[in-house]
Amino acid sequence: MSDFLLFVAVGFAAQLIDGAIGMAYGLASTSVLLGLGISPAVASASVHAAEVFTTGVSALSHWRFGNVRMSFVVRLAIPGAVGGVCGAMVLSSIDGESIRPVVAVYLAAMGLWIVWKAARGKVRQPAEPRMLPALGLAGGFLDAIGGGGWGPVVTSSIIGQGGVARTAIGSANASEFLVTLAISGTFFLTVGLELWPIILGLILGGVLAAPLAALVVRHMPDRPMMLMVGVLITLLSMREFLRVFGH
Repeated sequence: MSDFLLFVAVGFAAQLIDGAIGMAYGLASTSVLLGLGISPAVASASVHAAEVFTTGVSALSHWRFGNVRMSFVVRLAIPGAVGGVCGAMVLSSIDGESIRPVVAVYLAAMGLWIVWKAARGKVRQPAEPRMLPALGLAGGFLDAIGGGGWGPVVTSSIIGQGGVARTAIGSANASEFLVTLAISGTFFLTVGLELWPIILGLILGGVLAAPLAALVVRHMPDRPMMLMVGVLITLLSMREFLRVFGH
């Protein structure tokens, strides 16, 4: 029971951050499982199984509070699902660590760019993000490989191109449901799902946090959200650099 409550707490905290800033559920949850000695493929499979439920509730909550642009969701979700299936199949057979340095460099650049834009404080007409299908494809692939990557790649890229933080976060969260469903199904067929007490704990915590996070996004001003996204992305990139080059 104590282990179950631990993963309820992990799921709640991870989803609260993910739903409010558009990233970190997969990264936080997967890191905890890896720290317990679980293999990357099984850890990613377990987290994505839980995310099927948490992203579903998160998508409905963001839609209910008006944070979703359906044109973004259509262009992100289907390519993201394709990329996720490919990434899950790759992870079930090889080690995905080799691409981490490239991802770390990309995240560092996007994080610093977003912080700089937010710090300038100049309000401009929001820009229409470009190449959303390609962005979804890459985000889905990296999400499956690393156990979390959809939010850091997709949300930060949309905001970095000039998108409104609120709709970038809401649309990325809504798209993630289909992506996670595809990844989880692929993992179920390739490596199986075994850690059900952990999965159920992550589901319960995430489902409880999702509506609260969407409400926060609905009412938080755009500039503070951009700053938080930029700072978190920069910290995640530093974490990746330490993992890759710290040995």
